[in-house]
Amino acid sequence: MFLDKIALALAVIGGLNWGCIGLFNFDLVAFISGGSGTWLARIIYTIVGLAALWCLTMLFRPEDTRTRQSRA
Repeated sequence: MFLDKIALALAVIGGLNWGCIGLFNFDLVAFISGGSGTWLARIIYTIVGLAALWCLTMLFRPEDTRTRQSRA
């Protein structure tokens, strides 16, 4: 499913951002948007968080659904 791939990409980007924060104390989203408290940063954080929640639903889908989608 196309939405699954978008959500997974956004969740990976969010994970990489958290990795940068943990390793280098550098928040890429805050850097790009002008600070972590700006409305743009909050929108980005919210979209990435929603994408992660969507990816969580992929863990609980029936196996046959995941198999069918990967063949398409």
